[in-house]
Amino acid sequence: MDILLTLFLGKPLWLWLTFLALVLVLLVLDLGVLNKGDQEIGVARSLKLSAFYITLGVAFAGFVWWQIGAEAAGLYLTAFVVEKSLAMDNVFVIAMIFGFFAIPRKYQHRALFWGILGVIVLRGLMIGFGAALVQNYHWVLYIFAGFLVFTGIKMLFSGDNHEVDIGANPALKFLRRHLRVTDELHGHAFTVRQPDPKTGRIRRFATPLLMALIMVEIADVIFAVDSVPAVFAITSDPYIVFTSNIFAILGLRALYFALAAILHRFAYLKYALAVLLIFIGSKVFVADLMGLEKFPASISLGVTFAILGAGVAVSLWKTRGQPVHETLPGEPGDEHPARP
Repeated sequence: MDILLTLFLGKPLWLWLTFLALVLVLLVLDLGVLNKGDQEIGVARSLKLSAFYITLGVAFAGFVWWQIGAEAAGLYLTAFVVEKSLAMDNVFVIAMIFGFFAIPRKYQHRALFWGILGVIVLRGLMIGFGAALVQNYHWVLYIFAGFLVFTGIKMLFSGDNHEVDIGANPALKFLRRHLRVTDELHGHAFTVRQPDPKTGRIRRFATPLLMALIMVEIADVIFAVDSVPAVFAITSDPYIVFTSNIFAILGLRALYFALAAILHRFAYLKYALAVLLIFIGSKVFVADLMGLEKFPASISLGVTFAILGAGVAVSLWKTRGQPVHETLPGEPGDEHPARP
């Protein structure tokens, strides 16, 4: 049993295995019990599932407190809230991807479920690489911090245009050149065997559902370029960075179906996120100027809640009276249908 006490990235191996086992149980419960088979997830069900994941993610802070300490728990909560908030734009892009490929709601959950498996691996690799950089080259933190400040300032002055041209994406053009893709869906299948129109031979084709899944994974990598440095600017502990990231993403999948329909109500949250990124990046420099080893976790968490709370309050006030959209972006009935 001594192997379980072996340190891996600064924490006992059993801590990592406990978290991964919890994630595995949640994934099995999600697909095998709560959402078995192809079905549409309504707003009410989405909110209930999301509340469950958020509660579990917050409760995990208690486990972190018990095993690592109060300061670590505060850092985890801050990272969890920041990661959850930064995922807002990710929801919009995922909705646009599904709309572009005309993926019905009853198949979207399946794509998001398998997508989370890829996200866990990709985020794990990125966080492991980032942790190695920070451990060996501490000055990398200042690069992360400067990047966050630059990104926040850019967000403040970039306007409100959320229009995303999925068809012009270079990754999608590359995939279409190198993969055989069917013109229509084949149920919830990601691939299908059928005759090649050119040769008549039976070949394996990718379906639009697989293309959507790949594009969702690519979108997550792009968003991780912002979110992973943001969490490292909060804490350089790989365990807290990884667990907060994954818990936020697990809940995001559940919240997607409700959040995509009311995302327009959070129109001003973008500016709060921009200010939050500037704060997270600048506190790395402020801590050095004040001679602090670390910026106090309690103050960081309080400021984070204050910024995001103000952004949510202003958004809900400014957009009061606006109806909830019945369709997601790109679905039939949406005023901005996806390109064919």
